[in-house]
Amino acid sequence: MRIDVHAHYWTDDYLDLLVNLGRTDTDAQRGQGAGGGAELDARLQLMDRAGVDMQILSAAPLLPHFAERDKAVSTARFVNDQYAAVVAAHPDRFRAFAALPMPHVEESIAEMGRALDELGMVGVVLNTTILDRVLVEPEFAPIFAELDRRGAVLYLHPAGNSVCTPLIADHQQTWMVGAPVEDTISVVQLITNGIPTRYPNLKIINSHLGGALPMLLQRLDNQYGWAAPETPELPSITARRMWYDTVGHGHVPALRAAIDSLGADRLLLGTDFPYEAGDIFVRAIDFINDPSIDPAAAKLILDGNAQALLGIDSGSVATP
Repeated sequence: MRIDVHAHYWTDDYLDLLVNLGRTDTDAQRGQGAGGGAELDARLQLMDRAGVDMQILSAAPLLPHFAERDKAVSTARFVNDQYAAVVAAHPDRFRAFAALPMPHVEESIAEMGRALDELGMVGVVLNTTILDRVLVEPEFAPIFAELDRRGAVLYLHPAGNSVCTPLIADHQQTWMVGAPVEDTISVVQLITNGIPTRYPNLKIINSHLGGALPMLLQRLDNQYGWAAPETPELPSITARRMWYDTVGHGHVPALRAAIDSLGADRLLLGTDFPYEAGDIFVRAIDFINDPSIDPAAAKLILDGNAQALLGIDSGSVATP
């Protein structure tokens, strides 16, 4: 089954709610084709054209992360209920990752339970930072512990915060450069803090081929002993305990580097819809079948890995 694990969905109602609660970064998500109604119909037609059976929807990076507890909790429930509704209306085409009211840990664990147990979500989504705080802070450990207890999937997406540096933010590089740098920093923090080894039942999906990780693995192996001696094992081993989506904007050399460095069994189809739409959306799938990619590896990435990881039964899904 062909499953796209990196696909955004935002209704105007949700974006308006965020604005009413003080967010000022929703303009880029409006009118892009990621909403309901006619936009949803057009999305389904594009999925059919590209041969995508199913998308796993997520609200990242516009997640309900608010310092105010009440704002975070009510907004998380709102967006998760919206996602449950669209999945219920199209059960053969969509599943969803649950949003959590971070940084409020107790409330996030409660909403995780509701979303996974009652709403049928296939995992949880977090940004790579929570209000500019890193995920590996000790305060957030109960989130990892609960996900591990459940054997759940955690999908990570950049927050779009330019890695908190004006060197990126002030030079129009927040998404062109900043996003994959966010991915890189996050995944290396997970590795050096031993998150995949401490929580072996937790299944982590990182975005955008892991950022620069495929190019850095040997460097990490060479330098972690003195730079991050608390790292519990070779970084290249820990890296292969996680998964990575294939959002690489059709750049085949980047995909080959990820296959060679991380393994084809660790890569999952991702498109970044709606930011890769139309012909570019089709390319996001087709580039995996480039002649320079081993056909067996391409088959795993396109049609095997995500279904196995997410435990989705293909018998209930109609083929486009």
